[in-house]
Amino acid sequence: MKIVKLILYILFGLMFVNAGLNKFFNYMPMPELTADQIKFFTAFTSISWMIPLVAVIEIIGGVLIMIPRTRALGAIVILPVMVGILVHHATVDTSGLVISLVLMAINILAIVDNWRKYEGLIER
Repeated sequence: MKIVKLILYILFGLMFVNAGLNKFFNYMPMPELTADQIKFFTAFTSISWMIPLVAVIEIIGGVLIMIPRTRALGAIVILPVMVGILVHHATVDTSGLVISLVLMAINILAIVDNWRKYEGLIER
């Protein structure tokens, strides 16, 4: 089971590293967008620093989650991005809802697996 989780976390991390690098280098083709998606991306890109910030967080979080020693930090770093992805796919683009739910489940699994490391943050 430990090997399966390691492979799962490495694939999860690689997905986010790839997504972050794509925001900088645009090497993956953009699918056809609906009117709602165009409005969303126009608003999102109107803030000039937002895309680079999300890209850096995705890259850092993806790398951290692939390394067992830093996995707890990586899971927390990537959580806000993952919530945004999930909300976007639940409201604007439902075609990616299944994969975003799977990715959120992997992120929650990483948080639950490392729960002991967070205890110092939430104790009184």
